[in-house]
Amino acid sequence: MDTKKLGSLLNDIKKGIISPKDAMEAIKHLPYEDMGFAKVDHHRGLRNGIPEVIFAQNKKTEDVVSIADAMLKRSGRFLITKASEDVYKALDMKRAKFYPEAGVISYGEKQNKKGNILVISAGTSDMPTAEEAEATASFLGSKTERLYDVGVAGIHRLLSHRKLIGKTKVIIVVAGMEGALPSVVGGLTDRPVIAVPTSVGYGTSIGGLTALFAMLNSCVPGIAVMNIDNGFGAGCLAHKINMMGTK
Repeated sequence: MDTKKLGSLLNDIKKGIISPKDAMEAIKHLPYEDMGFAKVDHHRGLRNGIPEVIFAQNKKTEDVVSIADAMLKRSGRFLITKASEDVYKALDMKRAKFYPEAGVISYGEKQNKKGNILVISAGTSDMPTAEEAEATASFLGSKTERLYDVGVAGIHRLLSHRKLIGKTKVIIVVAGMEGALPSVVGGLTDRPVIAVPTSVGYGTSIGGLTALFAMLNSCVPGIAVMNIDNGFGAGCLAHKINMMGTK
């Protein structure tokens, strides 16, 4: 449940459209629903603006489906990350949106998108993490655009899109290898930049640590850095920034 749904429920009580008893039934699982194997936090969206998201990795497929069903009943929507095609098929929901490269499944995505988030990936190998970031921000209600495969090895590909970079509200930059792209983008714009290192690279990339350290040590001030491969976290932060000053 989010603030909009709760506000609508309170208005319905005030107008006599719904009885206090029925309203209590609707919110009885706040702050959370104990399913035995999981405690689903239906209250999270009210507390911090980001609803609980299902992290599917290392979970049984049937458990993921059960949690998704519980969230669907209470809010009419859910987001699943690190999901396989088997999970998507088990859900058996035609309206669910599946991002196979990112392993993201969304249902009940907000249609009235606001603001503007630009998601940039250095290479095509970084796209799964970029897709996770984009899918997350879009699900939460932010308008998103993509700019992929514009890494520093061919910097002219990035520079030809300076107008696009300049008109956006917040930028997510995803890069592996040496992790230089966020610094380049940060030097071209006054927009907030969220850097996401990926585990893509050869031996001395050390599973993304090289890119992470490069981004943390950027000479461009004010760049926020996410954990390795954490497109979801970047999408959430970008959405919160994007929603600032909007109604």
